[in-house]
Amino acid sequence: MDSAGGAGAGPAGAGAAPAGAGPGGAGAAPAGTGLGGAGAADPCVRVRGAREHNLRNVDVAVPRDALVVFTGVSGSGKSSLAFGTLYAEAQRRYLESVAPYARRLLHQVGAPDVDEITGLPPAVALGQRRSVPSSRSSVGTVTAVSNSLRMLLSRAGDYPPGAEHLDSDAFSPNTPVGACPNCHGLGEVHDVTEESLVPDPSLSIREGAVASWPGGWMGKNLREILEELGVDVDRPWRDLPKERRDWILFTDEQPVVTVHPVREAHRRQGTYKGTFHSAKRLVLRAYAESKSEKRREKAASFMTSAVCPVCRGKRLRREALAVTFAGRDIADLAALPLDDLAAVLRPHARGTGPAAVLSRDLIGRIEVLSELGLGYLSTARSSTTLSSGELQRLRMATQLRSGLFGVVYVLDEPSAGLHPADTEALMASLHRLKTAGNSLFVIEHDLSVMRRADWLVDVGPGAGVHGGCVLHSGPVEDLRDVPESVTRRYLFGEAKRPEHTPRTPKGWLRLRGVTRHNLRNLDVDVPLGAFTALTGVSGSGKTSLLDAIADAPDAGRVVRVDQKPIGRTPRSNLATYTGLFDTVRKLFADTDEAKARGYDAGRFSFNVAGGRCENCQGEGYVSVELLFLPSTYAPCPVCGGARYNPETLQVTYRGVNIAQVLDMTVDEAGDFLADVAPAARSLRTLRAVGLGYLRLGQPATELSGGEAQRVKLASELQRARHGDTLYVLDEPTTGLHPADTEVLVGQLQALVDEGATVVVVEHDMDVVASADHVVDLGPGGGAAGGRIVAQGTPAAVAAGPGRTARYLSAAVLGSG
Repeated sequence: MDSAGGAGAGPAGAGAAPAGAGPGGAGAAPAGTGLGGAGAADPCVRVRGAREHNLRNVDVAVPRDALVVFTGVSGSGKSSLAFGTLYAEAQRRYLESVAPYARRLLHQVGAPDVDEITGLPPAVALGQRRSVPSSRSSVGTVTAVSNSLRMLLSRAGDYPPGAEHLDSDAFSPNTPVGACPNCHGLGEVHDVTEESLVPDPSLSIREGAVASWPGGWMGKNLREILEELGVDVDRPWRDLPKERRDWILFTDEQPVVTVHPVREAHRRQGTYKGTFHSAKRLVLRAYAESKSEKRREKAASFMTSAVCPVCRGKRLRREALAVTFAGRDIADLAALPLDDLAAVLRPHARGTGPAAVLSRDLIGRIEVLSELGLGYLSTARSSTTLSSGELQRLRMATQLRSGLFGVVYVLDEPSAGLHPADTEALMASLHRLKTAGNSLFVIEHDLSVMRRADWLVDVGPGAGVHGGCVLHSGPVEDLRDVPESVTRRYLFGEAKRPEHTPRTPKGWLRLRGVTRHNLRNLDVDVPLGAFTALTGVSGSGKTSLLDAIADAPDAGRVVRVDQKPIGRTPRSNLATYTGLFDTVRKLFADTDEAKARGYDAGRFSFNVAGGRCENCQGEGYVSVELLFLPSTYAPCPVCGGARYNPETLQVTYRGVNIAQVLDMTVDEAGDFLADVAPAARSLRTLRAVGLGYLRLGQPATELSGGEAQRVKLASELQRARHGDTLYVLDEPTTGLHPADTEVLVGQLQALVDEGATVVVVEHDMDVVASADHVVDLGPGGGAAGGRIVAQGTPAAVAAGPGRTARYLSAAVLGSG
């Protein structure tokens, strides 16, 4: 979902419908649409005066019981209209009917800034969640397949003679009664060994033999404590007695020692009391307790993981694993691909007993998942390994089974991460939801989805302050007559991709015997100094191959540009992540006013005491606790959301204070700081990857995965040297309008022109057709994938076998 940045309300934009008018400002609905004007039987949802985020007092009407696609360039305001206005208002109305106590339990998105909405049914949102799923969340828990499977084993399982009947909770590794007591339901145990803590035993302690020790003062402190205890810290680790080595690494003792530090000149300095902690204690504590993802990852690198010896990785107690169905315990059933699980259950689905009823329920749930192209997933597959598109389709499958009608489903790019062949199945599922009596409001950039919509709402013309207007609301074909629309050029084939002659590789990265996930003993050659696209249906092994390429021993300098968040709290933002904020703070510290007051650059940070507003501690907002009502957030009453105290805000640079700079969009800041070289370079690269609409202070938690990936790419593009670097990107065009995709691909091609190697996982066939080399995986997903179907130039793969060929062929033929 694009994040709307920039200005709030403004004058009604071009193409906005006047109050009470039909869709698209046309007065009466176009002939043949079946839409009349407002009235008792009005078939439209009508919006008047929408000003959420950058929407410019928008009036628009869209039909109910139809597939309505909202589109526009990234940041144009389409998400502000679909989610921020329509869904938010539907939820607000629903919450008014809910008991105050129950409201506390529901996530709320806040009331939208809009004058009036009429004809709006209840709404269900199926967005691409920003939050990272729990490690215990799985395909089965998201879809409720696990619940039915546990019930099947509980009610219809084969118990050993004399065994006590078990409730369904006993078959869940996430409950105390079900989880294996040794690994607590995780299936693996973590520990440390001498080899993991001391990778190079030829080093002495002073030289850093205990690699897991923290750096800086704490590492020095531990070394000095050992010296006081009589340990020779200059002796190679391997030459120390084993008993002493084991004590240093594994002891549970925590002796407090008086330390007498020695300086280089052998002069004593002040003594202090130091507490020794074993290397094992420090690593396990950091892994279990640290809130820093980087510290947890570092601690994990010194640990070993092994399959739990008690449950053999099955996560459950022995009593539950002794119960079987069709000759398999529940862990074995959950490990099967969903399509295979359905095949196991079908012979038991006939009849009226518990086994038949529950088997039919499970088969019905699985068939919906298979229709959405997810039959290759297993019930036990962790949610953390799924793409945002896979997660959204899993939730969509649940809705297809719910039997709801008369609601509006608001979907955020359901085609994200889908191969064109899988998009066909998605469209069939959307059609089923519509024919069941529901309305579908879908944010989309995929041209094939747009073309099959009943109604198209195009928002723009640009992003941020340059967007926020409804350019068109009506049948798809009528967009031809809207010259301001950027979408029109791509939807009707006016935008031609320049012809591309595949580059000659300057060498090859040769991988042999790649085996990971569903890739089995795969050999692949990746051209160096070229642009390579990895294609294939969902689950075919593209991301696994991308990871293998990045991990290749002779890959050289590798830059992974993934879609993980750039920060987990609102304190992390665009400006802090790119380093741009350091430059901005120095500019303010160098002003005459700041020097006169004795303010350094730290004064202008909202993360430390001094310059920030202490009432909200630099957050800009405070939590408001209401009796019997859910907590809500409001702008800080002291700083008004500015984050800083009044004294700090009195310092200005070129007439604006630090809070006003953070509120600028990248485009605005690019003009404001054009002559400040370090800032201009950062802003130029952010604009170059299509992020000119984002605000500098936009919290990291508001960025989509695609936006976070482009922020990382922009940070990398700031570097002066790109040659001889391997860039690996997983679906970099996710969430991008075709116009933004064109800009991004131009940047990636420029990297290759400078000597870099770029490898992307990609479903956009226009991007694939622009590549130098294509590796198509498949032929199916999961166990049916993991093989190379075709490889070579785009033209060669388009002429070859596999499900990608016919879609790529159309893109190759459409160039020029």
